[in-house]
Amino acid sequence: MRCLALAQVWQDAGGDVVFALARTIPAVEERLRSERVEIVHLKTSASAQDAAQVADLAHARQASWVVVDGYEFDAEYQRHLKNSGLKVLFVDDNGHAAHYFADIVLNQNAHASKDLYASRETSTRLLLGPSYAMLRREFRPWRNWKREIAPVGRKVLVMMGGSDPSNITGRVINALRLVTVERLETTAVVGGSNSQAESLEKTVDRFEALHLVRNASNMPELMAWADVAVSAAGTTAWELAFMGVPSLLLVVAEHQSPVAEALAMNAAGINLGDSSDMEDQDIAEIAGDLLRNATRRKQMSDNGTRLVDGDGARRVTEALWGNRGLAEKPGNSNRRATH
Repeated sequence: MRCLALAQVWQDAGGDVVFALARTIPAVEERLRSERVEIVHLKTSASAQDAAQVADLAHARQASWVVVDGYEFDAEYQRHLKNSGLKVLFVDDNGHAAHYFADIVLNQNAHASKDLYASRETSTRLLLGPSYAMLRREFRPWRNWKREIAPVGRKVLVMMGGSDPSNITGRVINALRLVTVERLETTAVVGGSNSQAESLEKTVDRFEALHLVRNASNMPELMAWADVAVSAAGTTAWELAFMGVPSLLLVVAEHQSPVAEALAMNAAGINLGDSSDMEDQDIAEIAGDLLRNATRRKQMSDNGTRLVDGDGARRVTEALWGNRGLAEKPGNSNRRATH
């Protein structure tokens, strides 16, 4: 989704976008096609053969840049693309590669620092911090929106990512039923690749104050509706910060831990820690305390909007396009392949 945000700004500047995918995810591909994005399926993933296919594709499409986003991509993958004569933007979260050959490394997280990228080419440029957080086009109209803080919060949004294989969503829903706040309403958002969606729908149908949204196309509206969110500490955390949603963050994958810690340090979220370690009663008590504390919710909301202003994708695109900025359009002869 963050690559889609970048693609949208590139398209708005007059450029074309190609997504090279190694895995078939129908809900994701449907969304990309709705954005007029070309999709090319690769035969292998995160290997030398993969890099060769991407390089061939980029040259065939006369791509200006190749954007690489994924924890499985390493230093050799970057080097192969660079040796193919391509410009490379490497989207990173925790400095996982042994060395960075990319022209630009982007880490949009609050914990990002130069120390993570000490081993890099002298020509590699770093774009670090939430000012580069890439939000999709639908968030743009909400830049000047002001959140009203209810004396007692009664609306909770649950978001655990697109697939949620461990069904953390179901666990959080059960935990929120223990919250002692009257007239509490919960909306859970699940992605198209969530294998537990049917089971969750049956659970939700039993309770009037529970709602389930599948493949949501109105994320800003849902976030604006919520008084509090319980979310995985992934890319969605920066969307919630932009929308000023006080958030309880669960770490559902190892790479999310620094995100949750950084948002807690900036008092823009509450780090609930590893999802496998939290008890339902603990989630309920922390959520209930926050819903009843308007002052803290106001502070968290303000801190979140200060961290993320929603203009990150434009800043990244300007970095790709160089000092000319977006005044000089990419045009059809300058395409970009995103992987």
